[in-house]
Amino acid sequence: MRSGFLTIYWRDMIRFTRFKSLLVASLLQPALWLAFFGIAMSSNFDRFASGLPSPAGVMQVSYLTFMCAGVIAMTTLFTSLYGGIVFLFDKNWGMLREVLASPLPRNSIVIGIGFSGVTKASIQAAVITVFGLLLGVQFFSEYSIAEIVIGILGMFAFIAIFSLGFLFLSSAIAITMETPEGLQAVITLLTMPIFFASNALYPTENFPDALKIASTVNPLTYMITGIRYYAIGDSFSVLGIAYTYAPAEIALSFAFLVIFAAITFALAWWRFQVAKAT
Repeated sequence: MRSGFLTIYWRDMIRFTRFKSLLVASLLQPALWLAFFGIAMSSNFDRFASGLPSPAGVMQVSYLTFMCAGVIAMTTLFTSLYGGIVFLFDKNWGMLREVLASPLPRNSIVIGIGFSGVTKASIQAAVITVFGLLLGVQFFSEYSIAEIVIGILGMFAFIAIFSLGFLFLSSAIAITMETPEGLQAVITLLTMPIFFASNALYPTENFPDALKIASTVNPLTYMITGIRYYAIGDSFSVLGIAYTYAPAEIALSFAFLVIFAAITFALAWWRFQVAKAT
């Protein structure tokens, strides 16, 4: 299983690095999105919030800092949902038939693609984080060296488990589809409600009741909460709203993502078990 998993993993990573234009675009696009959209939004929101009272004794951060976690989450979501498209291309080119007919355990195929997607998402998240720090994002502000290390590890643990969950989901969908257009339609249908019914760009406190319920069962909300906890701190304020996270809340958020990843892995494993090699 180990060698099979690594074969699938390295095959997908080689494909990712070989297409230079795709590689550069996948790394630069989210950074540019943060630079142009983020700075424009931040300047407007921060000007609006300048007249709002700030909670006493709580570190105040810019909207760009608040939003940077959302941009990382958005990029991870898109990368993960599109990760399964490699199966659709392999199916159309006849490569998937050979893989499924081989002695390779089918769960190794799913896990290999899953971890290659985690690697891509982690690289993109690192690029966005570094670029955000250059733009003035207040990640790891006033952290000690040890706290920075813990913050980075915690942040990427949330990114990895979230990415795995949606890569497994994407793989399960892709193995049942016949055309890239059909898969793209399903992905578009999923990404819009998942992204906007979360705390990526704005606080959820003032959501209508229906959207509040949607945000509480949205895996993206829990990943963003984890990123902000580890990158900003357990207590901060933005736009006049104070945020305080307890360790138990972060543990529950991570547990939610683990359960989500386990469910989607079971779904992907089942779809690959019934997939035909012919």
